[in-house]
Parts: sequence; C-alpha cells; structure tokens
Amino acid sequence: MAQASDRGSNGDEIVVVDLDGDIIDMPAVQRQDSLYMDATRAAGASHRGQDSWAKTLRLAFQCVGILYGDIGTSPLFVYSSTFRNGVGHPDDLLGALSLVIYSFLLFTIIKYVYIALRANDDGDGGTFALYTLISRHAKVSLIPNQQAEDELVSKYNRGKPPATLRRALWMKEMLETNKAVKISLFLITMLATAMVISDAVLTPAISVLSAVGGLKEKAPYLTTEDDDKLTTFLVILGGLVGLYEIVWITVGVLVVLFAIQRYGTDKVGYLFAPIILLWLLLIGGVGMYNLIKYDTGVLRAFNLKYIIDYFRRNKKKGWVSLGGILLCFTGTEALFADLGYFSIRSIQLSFGFGLVPSVLLAYIGQAAYLRVHPEDVANTFYRSTPSSLFWPTFILAIAASIIGSQAMISCAFATISHSQTLGCFPRVKVLHTSRQYSGQLYIPEVNYLLCLGACLVTIGFKTTDIIGEAHGICVVLVMIITTVLLTIVMLLVWKISIWWIAVFFIVFMSSESIYLTAVLYRFAHGAYVPVAMSAVLMVVMIVWHYVHVKKYKFELEQSVPRDKVKELLGRRDIQRVPGMGLFYTELVQGIPPVFPHLIEKIPSIHSVLIFVSIKHLPIPTVDTSERFLFRQVDREDYKVFQCVARYGYRDPFEEAKEFVDALVEHLQYYIRDVNLYGMGCETMIVKASSYHSTPAESFGSQEKPSIRAVYAEEMLTPAESFSEHTIQASSRSKSFAKFQEGKMNIVEMMKIQQEQQGILEEVKKGVVYIFGESDVVAEPHSSLLKKIIVNYIYSFLRKNSRNGEKMLSIPRSQVLKVGISYEI
Repeated sequence: MAQASDRGSNGDEIVVVDLDGDIIDMPAVQRQDSLYMDATRAAGASHRGQDSWAKTLRLAFQCVGILYGDIGTSPLFVYSSTFRNGVGHPDDLLGALSLVIYSFLLFTIIKYVYIALRANDDGDGGTFALYTLISRHAKVSLIPNQQAEDELVSKYNRGKPPATLRRALWMKEMLETNKAVKISLFLITMLATAMVISDAVLTPAISVLSAVGGLKEKAPYLTTEDDDKLTTFLVILGGLVGLYEIVWITVGVLVVLFAIQRYGTDKVGYLFAPIILLWLLLIGGVGMYNLIKYDTGVLRAFNLKYIIDYFRRNKKKGWVSLGGILLCFTGTEALFADLGYFSIRSIQLSFGFGLVPSVLLAYIGQAAYLRVHPEDVANTFYRSTPSSLFWPTFILAIAASIIGSQAMISCAFATISHSQTLGCFPRVKVLHTSRQYSGQLYIPEVNYLLCLGACLVTIGFKTTDIIGEAHGICVVLVMIITTVLLTIVMLLVWKISIWWIAVFFIVFMSSESIYLTAVLYRFAHGAYVPVAMSAVLMVVMIVWHYVHVKKYKFELEQSVPRDKVKELLGRRDIQRVPGMGLFYTELVQGIPPVFPHLIEKIPSIHSVLIFVSIKHLPIPTVDTSERFLFRQVDREDYKVFQCVARYGYRDPFEEAKEFVDALVEHLQYYIRDVNLYGMGCETMIVKASSYHSTPAESFGSQEKPSIRAVYAEEMLTPAESFSEHTIQASSRSKSFAKFQEGKMNIVEMMKIQQEQQGILEEVKKGVVYIFGESDVVAEPHSSLLKKIIVNYIYSFLRKNSRNGEKMLSIPRSQVLKVGISYEI
C-alpha cells in the first residue's frame, strides 16, 4: 500500500498509513488542491478585508438601510422612558445625557463595532455564530456526530492553535470534559436565542407605537385610552372610528409590516438606505437646531462628573432610570447578527461617520430642549421638532420604525434557522428569499406568531413605557451572554494577553449587570413579558434538542454491524427492485436500526441503495465540491453506499432533483477514485495536530484504531485530480504504479465505466426516498417528568412540525415511510 507524507502551510502533517504496516518516512509533498490551502487559513479571516474602497463605500451605504433603523429610532422614546415621573432637577438632564453618551460609546461602539465584529464566524455574527465558532475549536456539541473528515472542509478555518497554547488547551479541555460547562454553554446560547426572538416581538411594537404616537401632537383627541370622539382626521386616515385610536393605527401598521415579509429583503439595502439616511440627517439637524436655540450648556454632559451627581442626587430613582437609558443602544444585537451581509470596515465607516454624529446630536438637542421645557418629557421627540417639519418627521419616523423592525425580524428568522440546523428547534419551513444573500430568510409560521405577539403586546400595554421595560431586559440579557461567549472566544481562539481579557470581562460584565438589576427591579411592570415568552421558547428548544440527542444516541448504540448488513444483503429471499433508493437517516456512523425492520417487513432492496445523512457543520457554508462523503457498505455487487451530505447553517437545501443530480455526480467520482486508487486496499490518512482528537468518531461503524483516522476513499472530491494523487503516490504502491506506467488493464477501466453507467441507468428507472418514521416514547420505568417531556411535549411538537420530505421538497409520490418505535 502507498505511504506518503503531506505538510500543509500551517505545519500540520498528513501521513498516509498502511493498516497492515508501519508508518514509513517519506519526503513531504506540498498539496496543490484548494481544500488543504483554504483549511489552513486563520480562524475568522475574511475575504472582505481586501475589498476596494469603492465596494466598501457601497456596502457602507447599504449598512445604513439594513442595520441602523433600530438604533436610529431610539431617540423616539429614550427620555420618556427614563423620566417616567417627570424631570426632578434641571441637572438631571445633564446626568441622563451623560449616561446616554457614554453608554452608547461603551457598548455600541467599543464592544460591538470594534470588538464583537472581529469575533465573527467567517463573516457571520450573533450569539449562535459565536457558539459555532467555539464548537469548531472544542467539541461542545451534545450530539455525538463529529467526524474527523469535517475538519478537512476548506471553510472550517481552524488554523493553528493560538500562541497562548496552554491557556487554549486548558479552556478546550474544560469545555470538552466538563459536562456541566458544556450544558451551561448550550443553555445560555438557547436563552440568548429565545431573547432575540422575543425582541423581534417587542421591537416592532415599541418602534411603531412611538412613531404613531406623534399624531397626538396634531390631533390631541387621538389617545391610547377610551374615547368617543369621531373626527374628520380619522376619516382622512382611513375611516378609523372607535376606541384606542393610536393603538389600532399601530396594529394596522404592524400587520402591514409582517404581511410584506413574504417578499423578502433582497434589495432592501438600496431601497431603505436613502430613507434611513434622510432620517439620520433630519434628527441630527433638528438636534443641532435645538442645541443652538435652547441651551448649548448641555455639552457639559461630556463631563463624567454629572453622572456621579445624578446618582448622588437621585439614589434609587437614578438607578431604576437605567432601564430607560439602556434603550439608547437597542439594536446592537441585530447589528452584530446581520454582519454576514457586509464587511467590518464598511460597518465601522458608516457607523462612525453616519450614525454616531446624528444620534448623539439628537439626544443632545432633546436635552437642550428639555432644559427649557421639562414638562414635555413624555413626548420629547415630537415636541422638540419644529412645527414646520412635523409631517416630514412623522412620515420618516413611521418609515424608519418599520425599517428598524425589519432588521430585528430578519435577525429572528436567521436565528431560528441556525438553531434548527443544530437540532435545537422544531422543523419549520425556511424560505430563502434571495439568491445573492444566503442569509435573507422568511419563515411563514414564525412570521405569523411574531405578528400576533407584536399586536397583542401593543393592545395589552398601550404605552411605550411598559413595552420599554420588556424591551430592555431582552437587550441587556443578550449583551451579557455575548460578553460571556466573547470571553470564551478570546481564551480559546484569540492571541491576546490574559490581562486584556480580564479587563474586557470585568468592565462589561459589571456594567451590564448593573443595567440588568435596574430592569429586574421593575420586573412586574412589563419585564416579565419577554421572560415568559423566552421561558416558553426555551422549553420548546430544550425538549426538542434533548429528545433529538437521546434518539441519536439510541440509534448509534443500536446501529447495525457490518457483518449483520452483509447477512441481510445475502439473504436468498431478498429481491432487487429496479431504481435507486435514498434511505434518509440522521445517523452518520453506521446503518440505522430501522433498516433491518424494513427488510423484515418488505424483503427487497433497490438495485442501488444509498443511506443518506443530512449533516450541518458549525460553519456558515460548505462548498458543493466538499458536500458529499461516500463509503461503500459492502465490496460485493450489492451497490449499497453510505453518504453524508454536509451543509453549513446558512446553506439552503436544493430541490429533490437537483440534490439527486449532485449526489449521483459525486458518486461517479467516488466510484472512479476508489477503483483507481483503492483497489484491494484500505488507506487512511492521519492528521497530526497539536489539538488531539478523541478516537472512534469516524464514518463507519466498525472498530477503528486509537488514533483519529480519515479514510481516503471518504474524503475524495472532484477537486482532487488524477495528477495530484499520482504525485503523492509511492513507487511501491502497486495500484498507483499501474496507473503511472499506463499499465492499467483495459478490462478494469471498462469495469469502472460499466459501474458508473449502471448507476445512471438505475437513476433513470426512478428514485424512491425512504424515511424512517420513528415514534419516540419514554421507557416504562422512566420518571414522570421524562414521560411528560417525551410522550407529550415532544410528541406534540413533532406532530405540529414539518416532516422530513417537506423540508427537502420531495414529491409525495416518491416517498416511502417505514415506521418504528424507539424507547429512550
């Protein structure tokens, strides 16, 4: 058998080993394929860093429309939420403005724009992206489906271990070996996910309600309370007559907002950017006008002394008012989560020169106005706007609030899609609304629930003060969880001093915890709403993932041994049915126990049978050339294969026909390569690295050596050419020698061609998609809690979620389902 050595650009060594022999020292050969070149890139590297200035400016313009709607509309309600009982002392405005300025600078600019954006997962942001980034450097996943082959995917980006190797290894070992830490990391990620989804309910409600509330300035008879007056103004607005006018107008706008989600946000960057740009210019200009007209002395708020005086003077009231102050940096989580559409440099450019001056001028101008008119604090934004600009401001406020809400709704869709790929959310229909941006998603079922929730919150609370309490706890909890995950990324991945990490954690965790305590103090005044919603969402996600993990482990333990498979295939009563059968299973390490059940009930198999496992890797995308891994179940003429189809968490599923075409094409490559290079031998490639892996986690179900092995036949892709393999071949390899010397028997070549042609002929006869419908129940001796979770909650969720064939867009006429019951 051939032995060869390979050393990539990162210094990791690839050694080809004969299973029956010892490792033979060979001269290192430089690999030429992109798979190994790309796999050695440093984690977090992005091609976007090389963007031209023209492209950066274009992206910066689009950033304004997609990312800054939520943050840009915060001046609508910050002061009214901070001073619920009015302004007690004139200098309280300076203290509150100082808190707004430095909170905005600390959390939005320093933490997110200049730190968090650099902790991206190959261009993707958000808490789930941080979790997947961590999971690539440490095995924190609770599902035991890791494979050594996954690390060879070009976008896996693990790269070298950090310079501070001891610290990284300590963190890696703790994450992998301490089950409590692993579960805690999973739970806080689920909590952040639930809070982001809850925020997608609250953000549209508070933004649109604040904007529509401006109507009271021109029509004071419009209220959020019971009112019997019928007016001409209501007729002009559309004949709205009755109770709670402002609330019902807001509900109407919300319904329209969620109704247009189905059309996607493919071109929203260019469509929304001019509107948000006008909005930012307007609020910045009005802020400058108010500053000059009313009181330039508010610029003293840049002195931190006024923050100390504010708390000394107001004590407990000052601390509680932080729940309103924190609304000035809402939208930062959406900014981080939507990073995938833009480059870091474009966000920093548009943020520093566009958003920051406009928003800070708006807050400064409102404070200057309130120094003269403190009685208008309940509706500061519209009262401080010149009357001649009221209607343009009102129209832009409505548009900006809708756009800001759009960003948060899109963030919720992306978060749910990511959690679904990790087995943490029931199966729902995910539609990709853009061919250019894989992250542009629409989920119909979730959209309906978000719309219902936003309308109910608006009708139930009626005012932005109470909704602001609920909104605040979502924001601060997600920020705290982001701080924890960022700290882990710094320890595990980044090459920075431990002292800088300590400073980061102490500063942000302490300050965010203070804001959290302020929000929790008014828990009964509205903060309980997102907590209740998040609790329900967490129960759904935890139950679904718990049963998913238990079911996977059960199938893994009960997987069919290779000898048993050979015995089943060799039975005389087994009939071969024309065509190809794709047997879908979640198991990637062996044959699922439902297969013998199928043979027992229907003693027949297709002429070509492929066990297909859909697997999502903790990376955004997987190149199509690296999507499929194959292994032949038996060397006889049964044509039974195992296939793992690997996707990133942002990759859409192909249509059924497109998937089959791609699978068959790569199966042809596999048949060619395994016959040319693997005849009569089993080759394995060992990847030596400083990060040692655990054994027995490979593709097949048979026993493996104690080292981490990658079988050559499993990792061959079309990108690896004939010439590449011949260069690596040892002259002592008979198979390679025959190929190199042109002595390949024509009969063997014809055999390969016939086998490939046979596969194509069977595909033409028809493809049948086989699904194992497993009914999961708790074991009889299980606890009452486990029975409730498995037999009732999970069963309800499974019955009301989409089936596998619907998720993969498979025609019902080609589906065969096999029922089986599992006791876990």
